[in-house]
Amino acid sequence: MTFKSINPYTGEQIAIYQKHSETEIEEILHQSTIAFNQWKNVSIAERSEMMLKAADLLKRNESKYAKTITLEMGKPISESTAEIQKCAWVCKYYAENAEKFLQSKTIETDAYKSYVRYDPQGTVFAIMPWNFPFWQVLRFAAPTLMAGNTALLKHASNVFGCATHIAELFEEAGFPKGAFQNLFIGHEDTELVVKNATVKAITLTGSERAGSSVATLAGKYLKKSLLELGGSNAFIVAEDADIDKAIEIGLKARMLNNGQSCIAAKRFILVADAYERFVPKFREAVAKLKIGNPLEAGTQISVLAREDLAVDLENLIKKSVEMGAEILIGGNRKGAHYEPTILINVKSGMPAFDEETFGPMAAIIKAKTIDEALELAAQSKFGLGLTLFSEDIEKAQSYANKVEDGAYFINELVKSDPRLPFGGTKISGYGRELSQEGLLEFVNVKTVFVNK
Repeated sequence: MTFKSINPYTGEQIAIYQKHSETEIEEILHQSTIAFNQWKNVSIAERSEMMLKAADLLKRNESKYAKTITLEMGKPISESTAEIQKCAWVCKYYAENAEKFLQSKTIETDAYKSYVRYDPQGTVFAIMPWNFPFWQVLRFAAPTLMAGNTALLKHASNVFGCATHIAELFEEAGFPKGAFQNLFIGHEDTELVVKNATVKAITLTGSERAGSSVATLAGKYLKKSLLELGGSNAFIVAEDADIDKAIEIGLKARMLNNGQSCIAAKRFILVADAYERFVPKFREAVAKLKIGNPLEAGTQISVLAREDLAVDLENLIKKSVEMGAEILIGGNRKGAHYEPTILINVKSGMPAFDEETFGPMAAIIKAKTIDEALELAAQSKFGLGLTLFSEDIEKAQSYANKVEDGAYFINELVKSDPRLPFGGTKISGYGRELSQEGLLEFVNVKTVFVNK
């Protein structure tokens, strides 16, 4: 069996990758065990040197890596470049902070001495998506490797070129053979990997369906798991908001990565007269987006990663329109391209409100008060993040306890940052990536109790 990498903009085949056989999978797992037994004894200072070299290599190979991202999944080249820069940041962040995060913690008890230490667990198996093909991997790999674990990656099959680059990156940075390895496998092979004694934990970024499947396997084989799943983030604009700023940030929050982001602003909830002030200007901003070849500088919107994804979005919008929503702008598909679209008159119960919309479509919802807006935002099975635009900062902060999501951003789009924990609630998953919390997700929190 083979996997094909297809350029979604041209439809041309980029490369073919051979699926790993069961024998090859077993050998990769064995090599991961060998590497772990070596890597866990390498000092954090030495690990940091290698991770800093990886950060430097990301910067030096920025153009090559960015081009591969754009060719494989259609992201505008400027955004692919920014993705590589962010990856260099996360490598540098953990290289500089891992030693502090992993320091043993003394706890006063009736013992002569008692403390907690944070030891590596072993191999962490990651299942990653195509929408941020470098960032999703590096934000898992950097803390995992710095903690002394080894890493196995099952990447999305349409971005195996990116996966290959990442493996070569760590090899060139000096990490031992087997510390980071790719598995070119299908979903049907996931259980074979999860049940292997080498694998101590699983992390997945993906859909609700994939998360449920992986959580089931993790439970079956008693493995620790972390799930970062979908989202339908609300973007609330209060009456007192700076409308121009809200439009500028809102446009980026919805249209970044051709709208293919779990943390994108998907439901725009506009309070009272903010609706009349926001919608016409937002429509103008959407109409001005530059659509074209993702490799050309200045392109803001291009194709979705695959044609079937554009078809899914088209069907979701059609069903919402049949239920009473109205297309204000856009609404047309050609192949893998879907026009930037605004839907108005969106209500709870419509797919545009209830489901995760992966593509350049903004759903507009009216609310009479800020309390109603927060209630509408909470009417979602997802719980990844929420944005609120308001000039009353103190009042906006007071709403934090009403937000069930894993993140609450005031006057800014929801985004991931190496310094802050990232993750969701409800069916958006569990566990946290990034920051110290992300590093400690896959360590053995070990109690040491000493008496004379």
